[in-house]
Amino acid sequence: MTTGTCIFNTGSDHGGTQVQCLQEIYDAPTTEMLGGTGMRPGWRCLELGAGGGSIARWMADRVTPGEVVAVDVDTSRLEVGADVRVVEHDIRDGLPVDAPFDIIHARLVLMHMPQRAKILEMLAEALSPGGWLVLGDFGPSLPAALTAPDCDTFLAFDRMVEVGHGVVGPTAGQSLDWGLECGAQMERSGLVDVHSRVHSFSFDGGDTGARYMHSLMRQVEQPLLDAGLTQEELDHGHSVLVDPRFRGWFYQFVGTRGRKPCGGSGPRH
Repeated sequence: MTTGTCIFNTGSDHGGTQVQCLQEIYDAPTTEMLGGTGMRPGWRCLELGAGGGSIARWMADRVTPGEVVAVDVDTSRLEVGADVRVVEHDIRDGLPVDAPFDIIHARLVLMHMPQRAKILEMLAEALSPGGWLVLGDFGPSLPAALTAPDCDTFLAFDRMVEVGHGVVGPTAGQSLDWGLECGAQMERSGLVDVHSRVHSFSFDGGDTGARYMHSLMRQVEQPLLDAGLTQEELDHGHSVLVDPRFRGWFYQFVGTRGRKPCGGSGPRH
């Protein structure tokens, strides 16, 4: 996953869990949004923040003999075949290869970048006439406890989430409003047929959603402690995430797609 600041290390053991869990949780809603573009053999695709490569592989199965370019700042987790071109690159430095593309996809990438609106405009310009930009990012609803063994467990989870996002947001330049804002930015960048869909679900202690959250919190333990969370609170929060009696709301995920007009009209400022 490409981020504005390297606060999460996908090359670490916990980072590997993070990448795997994201695929298990979000590949289904992601491929549903991508499938709505009508992608077909011969298309040229750009996959940003390619992670473990599951979406790049899915694209390649549908566009061969076209091209899929899979991009990440850390490609150590990428598992793809010879039909996918892998490029290690930071999208903040511009496009990794020459445009145009029939489809550009990025999941949980732009929300982490302060210059996200400019990057979106660059991606919109890199589309072929009739090409699609498909983005997936978190929305503003944070994880929250639903059921727990006791009141202390409720408080421990919610405090860990509150402090965690107080740390991650300012450090990485993250915006949890972006998921709901990027559709309007697509329209300002000249895209049409813009459509968004929200995906939300509850998770139980010990399941994939809990393992994802545990992997994130493990990677930012010291910043959490520096921000005022006590070791006891941190340990309690981790214990909550493996307790099957706990259930909570997971992150709100917003998928948005937009199409470049066949006439190639430019951005509207």
